[in-house]
Amino acid sequence: MTLNLSVLTPNRIVWDSEVEEIVLSTNSGQIGILPNHAPIATAVDIGILRIRLNDQWLTMALMGGFARIGNNENEITVLVNDAEKGSDIDPQEAQQTLEIAEANVKKAEGRRQKIEANLALRRARTRVEAINPIS
Repeated sequence: MTLNLSVLTPNRIVWDSEVEEIVLSTNSGQIGILPNHAPIATAVDIGILRIRLNDQWLTMALMGGFARIGNNENEITVLVNDAEKGSDIDPQEAQQTLEIAEANVKKAEGRRQKIEANLALRRARTRVEAINPIS
């Protein structure tokens, strides 16, 4: 038995395929979803989506949004601001972005700059984490 997973951004379909299992980062922690999961709607945090397909784990960086697990046909729809498959992320570029984000947090002044710098840092860390495959 499988799940039908769709990951959508405002601009594109990132994933639309059957999977065996997912682990989703929500605002209240990570949840594992297997076939016949109870219906739920939840906010999605900036974090990693782990996808089990053919007994291998794939990763995807999600940049916040919402998810709906339907009660019919094991449908999961994830609507996010942005998403990238871990395999599509350039490791050097992601590491450089992380270093810049860390420097920007240190030099941020004022409440708004600090909040924006910390959000950029969370996004950069998530992209770097998505690169590293799960064994």
